[in-house]
Amino acid sequence: MIEPLDFSNLQTYSVHDRHSKVTVDDFARPMEAGMNVRELLERLPGQLAGKDFPELVQRIVTAHREGKPVLLGMGAHVIKVGLNPVLIDLMQKGIISAIALNGAGIVHDAEIAMVGRTSEEVADVLGAGAFGAAKETGEVLNGAIRKGAEKNIGLGQAVGQMLLEQDFPFNGQSILAQARKLDIPVTVHVAVGTDIIHIHPSADGAATGKTSHHDFRIFCSLVSQLDGGVYLNIGSAVLLPEIFLKALTVVRNLGHTVKNLTTANFDFIRHYRPTTNVVHRPTLEGGRGFNFTGHHELMIPLLAAAVLDGLQA
Repeated sequence: MIEPLDFSNLQTYSVHDRHSKVTVDDFARPMEAGMNVRELLERLPGQLAGKDFPELVQRIVTAHREGKPVLLGMGAHVIKVGLNPVLIDLMQKGIISAIALNGAGIVHDAEIAMVGRTSEEVADVLGAGAFGAAKETGEVLNGAIRKGAEKNIGLGQAVGQMLLEQDFPFNGQSILAQARKLDIPVTVHVAVGTDIIHIHPSADGAATGKTSHHDFRIFCSLVSQLDGGVYLNIGSAVLLPEIFLKALTVVRNLGHTVKNLTTANFDFIRHYRPTTNVVHRPTLEGGRGFNFTGHHELMIPLLAAAVLDGLQA
């Protein structure tokens, strides 16, 4: 029969002599009505994201004040949860220097521009083979891509120009249209077969590849200037983290110094590639990487408000 272990000779020490990771100095302070965002951040607990988030905000503010780029890579879900107006405002204020999208980004952004709504209920139409078969979406975007290939321009610029030329009723809510109007680069990085426009008869694989590769080279140029700047990855779990890592190795291979950079990942859950390819590996030579978990529709407006408030300090 096993006897319970006797703890009577356990060696102890004084809690007064022990190092502790948490002290009352780290505690949050109570919130008050009427606080601005900067005051709210100052009252967060000095632990984990409560410490990291204000530091990221300050790094973005510093980069902007010093004329360094703030690049944004984002998945299409950011558009689908209604954040275009927040991002367009940051573009108009000169805070976002450039945006990188996956292929789904142009689908949802263009549909917003054209009809003011997007995102079908896949389960309702997949059984009938109707998912992604919207006629106008395929024809407009594939037409823009073919025209972009003919003009030797990137996919993002081609779609932005098309939206402006067509003067769609909701262009004011379109990232691509407003970026083109502001002459802010938007690069689009396509994995063939992942987007609904690839199943349309108007799809042109050669044109898609040509314009997307052109955008990858533009993105590399943007990354080559990122020393002292900020790269934010929002809601892309695979594609854009991989593209960012490849762009970073290209520019370092070509002799560009990109070591003192700030990176941050925002997503609902933590994925391997953003954590590894955005937060950790790129900052091994210097700088700092951050990882924040939460809903885009809450975190990104908070980030925008905090940065704008910080710039007023």
